[in-house]
Amino acid sequence: MDKILKNSLGDEGTTEEPQNEKDNTRKISRRRFLGTVAAIGGISLIGSYKDASAYKEFTGWPNRYGCLTDLTECVGCRSCEEACNEANNLPKPDVPFDDKSVFNEKRRPTVQAYTVVNRYENPKDAGKPIYRKIQCNHCNEPACASACPIHAYTKTPEGAVLYDPEKCFGCRYCMIACPFYVPAYDYASPLEPKIVKCVLCYGRIKNGDMPACAEACPVGAITFGKRSDLIKLAREKIMKNPDRYIDHIYGEHEVGGTSWMYISGVPFEQLDFPANLPKKPLIEQTKGFLSAVPVVFTVWPALFGMIYAALRHREELEKEKNQK
Repeated sequence: MDKILKNSLGDEGTTEEPQNEKDNTRKISRRRFLGTVAAIGGISLIGSYKDASAYKEFTGWPNRYGCLTDLTECVGCRSCEEACNEANNLPKPDVPFDDKSVFNEKRRPTVQAYTVVNRYENPKDAGKPIYRKIQCNHCNEPACASACPIHAYTKTPEGAVLYDPEKCFGCRYCMIACPFYVPAYDYASPLEPKIVKCVLCYGRIKNGDMPACAEACPVGAITFGKRSDLIKLAREKIMKNPDRYIDHIYGEHEVGGTSWMYISGVPFEQLDFPANLPKKPLIEQTKGFLSAVPVVFTVWPALFGMIYAALRHREELEKEKNQK
């Protein structure tokens, strides 16, 4: 196997490549990459996957942060959307942030918008619609991380679930695994695979600040703090105002719990929240299945990603060498 990988990646001076043509260099590397994948295909088919049952349970970091969204407070101003775009250097939307026509259709996070707000009819008060903010919920035990064959996702002590585009090779297993349908794929860059999603403003949290959306909310519908404190706050609100809220903190227990939670005045399924999710993390539901999955569906993607990452690194080195 080592010999196959070594020959596929090449040694200095073994292949003559154009020195000033980046596109040609990329094409040659891609060709080598595909050749290597074909070579290791036969090897992977004869193996078996035996490590899935060794999965180590992780119950989250005890002092992690999170956000609590009070859906009874949100007024649909979309200030959170605007702040998110600015914090993540995203392009301005086709429809301005003060244009309410976006509420005519239901939206999902995309490569150009890590969070979006949707509008719903209020069964209690027809004149006061309900607005729901959608973004990555940053699960305590994220299904996206357990589904990724090359560990491109990381659950941080601060609570954020981060994604490393340098490792990703575009299998999109994370998109299928996410119970909240959050990760978005950048289809505009097919040769440079990239998943995009909210990162809970991780850099800001590390610097002692709060997420941009929480800071920008003019009505205080988003509260940032330690997850344990947010649960206490949510329970206190529900207890003091039983007529205003339903007795449910969404995200406290769903799929093992999330760092982003919600309280609402109407059942969450009426606001398109995934209903009837298990309390245990999704990886708990798949342990038995994964132990029986053939290696072609598990080790194969890992090898695929490893070779892709190596070739990508080589291309960067060649690019720097050509520039010099």
